Amino acid sequence: MTADLTVHSQEFLVDEAATLAFGARLGQSIKAPAWVHLHGDLGAGKTTFARGFLSALGQLSHVRSPTYTLIESYYLGNSVVHHLDLYRLASAVELLDLGLDDLAADPAIWLIEWPDRGTGVLPDWTHRIALSDAVGGGRDVSLTRRHT
Repeated sequence: MTADLTVHSQEFLVDEAATLAFGARLGQSIKAPAWVHLHGDLGAGKTTFARGFLSALGQLSHVRSPTYTLIESYYLGNSVVHHLDLYRLASAVELLDLGLDDLAADPAIWLIEWPDRGTGVLPDWTHRIALSDAVGGGRDVSLTRRHT
């Protein structure tokens, strides 16, 4: 049996540009398959992080928030990224109707906002990012990586 190795780090992001840069930095380092769970209140910067992440992989056009579509997929060279926003789900069972099993058949990076709403259906995370408003402005971010 292999034990999980968990690595945790924290940063302060002074503004939106810093959040985009943080996302871009991780976009350059995270490889598929990866399940990136994005935690934070409304407006905490989850979609901003995703925009930075996707831009590092070559997404030059607008990155739409998947709040209403639930999922946006990006095919960027050798990388496939599925960006999910589960905020509007009433039940994790609704995820089964999205065809995630078909998408998960191929290696991809999954950026998942509000992952707690998919508990019991989503795979465990490989990366957990928590964003929160910092006292005095900016954002605090914690990153936890799980290696097996």
